[in-house]
Amino acid sequence: MFDWSKLNPGVIAEFRANGGKVAQFGDLPVVILHTIGARSGALREVPLIVVPDGDETLIFGTNAGASTQPVWYFNLKANPRITVERGTEKFLANVLELGEADAGRKIREQAETVPQFAQYVASAAPRVIPVFSIART
Repeated sequence: MFDWSKLNPGVIAEFRANGGKVAQFGDLPVVILHTIGARSGALREVPLIVVPDGDETLIFGTNAGASTQPVWYFNLKANPRITVERGTEKFLANVLELGEADAGRKIREQAETVPQFAQYVASAAPRVIPVFSIART
């Protein structure tokens, strides 16, 4: 399992220094979610790759294929109104978890086109990968 507490600060610094670009993610779009800790109430910054899908922007809780939900999942469930950084822009958003049928469809679509994502889904099983839509407010 990844040690996100060691990886994330460098990713966040690179994101901010390069207008939202992170070399290790290539051309994939990255955002920083400003979540509120479900138990602590503390501000947490989480860099995530997002998937544009028509008018929606989706995030998938793969946790790199771990058998446990990512910590940010519980933070979003408890506090779905957040600030999002995308490129050099910051905006308020509501984050909505997709229902089982919609999430399943989005997971299948993503797994068909991104082999690493398919590996994450397989290694996380039987955990269901949560899918959220970021809605700018």
